Amino acid sequence: MESDLYGSPPAPEGAATPMEFVGALRQLRLWSGLTYRQLAANAAASGEILPFGTIASVLSRTSLPRREFVASFVRACGLDEASIARWVRERNALVVDTAQAGPGAVRDEGSDVLPGEPAWPAPAMLPPDIADFTGRAVEVRTLVDRLTAEHADGCAPAALPVTTIAGMGGVGKTALATHVAHLVRASYPDGQLWVNLTNADASPVDPAEVLGRFLRALGMPYRAIPASPAERAEAYRTRTADRRMLVVLDNAVSEEQVRSLLPGAAPCAVLITGRARLTGIEGIRRIDLDVFPPTEAVEFLTRLADDERVVGQETAAADLVELCGYLPLAVRIAGARLAARPTLQLAHLVGLLGDEQRRLDWLVTGDLAVRASLTSSYRALAPESRRLFRLLGLFEVPDFAATLAAAVLGCSLEQAIEHIETLVDAQLLAVDTLDVCGQTRYRFHDLTRLFAARCAELEEEPGERAQAVQRGLGGWLALARRMARWIPGPCYAAIGGPAPHTTLDWADDYTERVSPEDWFDAECAALQAGVRHACRLGLDDLAFDLAGSLEKYFDLRGRYTEWTNLNTEVLAVCRAAGNRLGEAVMLRGLLDVSTWITDDRDGDVMARSSIEARRLLEMFTALKHDAGASDAAVMYSWALSAGGAYAEAVAVATRALTLAERSDHLGGQARSNLALAMAYYEQQHVDLAIGHGVAALENARALGNMRWVATGLQYLGIAYRQLGDHDTSERMLNESLAISRAHRDHYPEVLTVLALARLHLERGDSAAREAAETALLLSRKYHMRHHLAEAYAILGEIELRDGRSVRAIRHLEASVAIWRTRGWHSFQAASLTTLGKAYLGIDARAARQAFVDAEALYAQLGYTDKVTELKVLVESTMDRQGPALRLT
Repeated sequence: MESDLYGSPPAPEGAATPMEFVGALRQLRLWSGLTYRQLAANAAASGEILPFGTIASVLSRTSLPRREFVASFVRACGLDEASIARWVRERNALVVDTAQAGPGAVRDEGSDVLPGEPAWPAPAMLPPDIADFTGRAVEVRTLVDRLTAEHADGCAPAALPVTTIAGMGGVGKTALATHVAHLVRASYPDGQLWVNLTNADASPVDPAEVLGRFLRALGMPYRAIPASPAERAEAYRTRTADRRMLVVLDNAVSEEQVRSLLPGAAPCAVLITGRARLTGIEGIRRIDLDVFPPTEAVEFLTRLADDERVVGQETAAADLVELCGYLPLAVRIAGARLAARPTLQLAHLVGLLGDEQRRLDWLVTGDLAVRASLTSSYRALAPESRRLFRLLGLFEVPDFAATLAAAVLGCSLEQAIEHIETLVDAQLLAVDTLDVCGQTRYRFHDLTRLFAARCAELEEEPGERAQAVQRGLGGWLALARRMARWIPGPCYAAIGGPAPHTTLDWADDYTERVSPEDWFDAECAALQAGVRHACRLGLDDLAFDLAGSLEKYFDLRGRYTEWTNLNTEVLAVCRAAGNRLGEAVMLRGLLDVSTWITDDRDGDVMARSSIEARRLLEMFTALKHDAGASDAAVMYSWALSAGGAYAEAVAVATRALTLAERSDHLGGQARSNLALAMAYYEQQHVDLAIGHGVAALENARALGNMRWVATGLQYLGIAYRQLGDHDTSERMLNESLAISRAHRDHYPEVLTVLALARLHLERGDSAAREAAETALLLSRKYHMRHHLAEAYAILGEIELRDGRSVRAIRHLEASVAIWRTRGWHSFQAASLTTLGKAYLGIDARAARQAFVDAEALYAQLGYTDKVTELKVLVESTMDRQGPALRLT
């Protein structure tokens, strides 16, 4: 602890209110003698994220900070683990006291929001309550008591309360869970999470995917979400700890699917629905839901019909619900028919459904009852609406907008919406939500979609079914290709196959009204499902074309796990079909992700990238695809520059530029010029680097790709700093940063912040530390190992400049360790050189070893001036003595 103050540290035990507890934290900071930035640096040295802006914000409040903040802050102040435990224990005791104080008390607040980011609202993911919910009084009372009695005395239960509603399909499990969840919302003020755990094709949803959604709802950005399912589960349990949240898991399939979705402890509660009873979940309590009793079924029918036709016709009503098997879904469909047709009499409907040929043996099982009800509603449709219903059933997607229906029918959006609303009125489609584009999204009940697909199988020729699927997927492809042009991501060549794009007469007007980024946000899940559907059908050209259209969006939003998984699936299909072009396109995206966004801590990433990029270049060359070959050559050139093969890097990048110019691939010209700029910059030919950087910027502006405009400005800013023109450097870097932040494009943002940190460091500006700390935080959050290594290096240089050698060594050792796995030798040598200087006067042997390692790398790279400098430094350590330094 670096403090000039004496005496015992303040104790937390005297704090009786949240305000007093925060006051005690402020006293602890004064006792430590550390500034906010010093506290943040101490936390970072311990591997924790504690931004100085967050510290200042929390200590200015009157509400309890998060448990994680308290532990990190107390540790940063220099106290030991026993003291940390005392502070956390007292903080947790105040949580209980605050809860007992009632609704007017100051709530426990989170404090893990990055500086500049808005506070994330409590998630409210419950679907709308069931307006016509009927019956189930015993079950409702039991569930409400279980979910509210746990908190009646203000104390959390000892164990996580988990309840499941089990029963057959269509029995009303989801309706009951949704209704009860809304009744108890007030008991869970920290939010409600909800997910349907069964896909449209009846397959179970991957719990890792659900964890990603939940973490996003809990405020974690896409880029910060771990790739590992185990790490996602840990992050989820951390984010739900000490929060009163209700988690509703709808249509669960198995214990294995559910386990990782359970919060770690109370005061959260979990409500599960599913056909399986999930008896393997420890401590679970179950409600087995059966069909309606006859009286409740009639009551439900009466509410649905919303008129007087049921009153006085009790016998006909009883007959009707009996024909429905008392199954809620079947009764709902019958009631919707009555409501939609005021002149329809109950006796007439009973007569229709009593016809055995029309009922299709629907009374045999619950599923048959549903099928019969669906058949009745389906046959009541007009011919074109009926056709749309069965064709939409061919698409195994979670939800969709009216654009899919318009593509399938080849009609206008207005006509498609009219047909869809007819299906909604007939209870054959459900309104899901309003998406970010302002479009209504629709979904099938799982059994309803299966029924629709069966109708298509019986009533459509195989050729028409195949054409309908291709029209729908081709419509998505046509829109995705248009939208992807304006996503500011990697400026790869847009490489498609022979799969047809559906002609959409309304596309021009539609794409002018809808933001490309919003469109991909809304359609991403459906597009991924469409790609996988194409894979199952063996439509390899369509699959790789549609997957390729998602790559820029995935990169912009940092959805790297989804990008990797989707490309891997499509790659396997393309290989099986012998589709070499599709294989190459999928490998191109996979190579980009595995090179720049990876947590790989073994081996040499850039050396591996060199091998894979060369192989990809050979593939595109064999295909005689100049634009694709240019993209691969750029990747190969970057890897060669990282390994120090500068002459070959220039030759390969020059070849990439020729291929891009020959194929009118403007994005490839920008990428090639930037690869040449990097190769020359590495050789310290800064004037040549600036020339190619200017060309890359001009290419990017002509292309209209703002990611690459920001990148061009960024690299020119770095080069001008190297020339000593700090004003031009700062202007370009700030312009680049503004573009990246406007598009929430964090990858170039972090590199620009690092460049600004170096600029401030050269100027002796104190802003260098804040910029480097921000870059460190963002690099960790978004899994950017290259940027993380550079952030550690800059922080090490700052600490060394300020005379704090021990702190400098910690940062620089971390930087060197990462650069060894990244394989960018010039950066590694620079960090080693600074590390050796930090060790001078502390550990001569460690300093000498760092200098020797740096000298070997610089010799390999051909940096003769650096080799000479390192030889002198090595000599300077020969006569130095001193004990080896132990860092804790």
